Parts: sequence; C-alpha cells; structure tokens
Amino acid sequence: MPSEYAKALGARLRAIRTQQGLSLHGVEEKSRGRWKAVVVGSYERGDRAVTVQKLAELADFYGVPVSELLPGGAAPSPLGPTPKLVIDLERLQQLPKDKAGPLARYAATIQTQRGDYNGKVLSIRQEDLRSLAVIYDKSPTELTEELIGWGVLDPEARRAVESF
Repeated sequence: MPSEYAKALGARLRAIRTQQGLSLHGVEEKSRGRWKAVVVGSYERGDRAVTVQKLAELADFYGVPVSELLPGGAAPSPLGPTPKLVIDLERLQQLPKDKAGPLARYAATIQTQRGDYNGKVLSIRQEDLRSLAVIYDKSPTELTEELIGWGVLDPEARRAVESF
C-alpha cells in the first residue's frame, strides 16, 4: 500500500508529465527507452519507490528542479497541459520583413535545428517566446498580443503566456 508521501510525489510527477503534454509512452519514446512507461507509471501511482538519484535524473529529463517534484511545496502550476504556441509560417511569409524579420529568422533557425520543414506551422516553447520578446524589446504578453494581431499566433496563446 503506497504511503501518502509516495502518492503525493507520484501526483507531482504526473502533473509535470501532463504539463509537458506527454503520455507515459511518450516519456519512453522521448527518452529513447531510458524511462520505461511501466516504471514511470508505477512511480506516479506510488507503487514503486524512487531513489534520490532516479528522482534527480527524472527531474533533469523533464527539465525541472528536483524541488518541483517534491511534495510539501507549492503545487506545480498549471496542473493541466500548457497551451501550445504555434507560429503560422504561411502567414509569417506574408508579413513585411521590417516587421517580422526577426521572427522569421528565429523560426528558420528552429526549423533547421529540428529538421522540420513542413512549411505550414511551427511549435515553439515558452522559452522561445521569452527570447523573441527580448529581441523585439517587449514583454512576452505584449509580443503575444502583437503576434496575434499579425495573425501569426492563435489567440489561445494568451493562456500560455498567463502561465509564465
């Protein structure tokens, strides 16, 4: 029978995983088999004890501090998946270069790094939006509103910025 602490730790692990939009099998795929779905699931249910070393490695995999996984602090927020930030590349190409040049160059760099040349849309991370905000000398909220106004970003992106 899992302890209350194991259950709380498991709930934190599950919250972080779902925030990142990953299924248990998605974790296994993304980690190239390093983290087996059945093992992560047993950690999340509290059925299996996780060592400090494994917890640190899992935190590193998720890109969060270990303290974010430990019960007793503030709950990870938000508990649901973060809305996606999706750039409409076709609309971006229609904008004047003086306006959208930095965004177009940034998007092209991400496409090159990912080898993603579908040419229609490009998902970006919150960190990317923060970097772009610095480039445009605006706050992430101001830049989001501007990109929505240009038709490059879906209005749903406002929710992603609220979770900063």
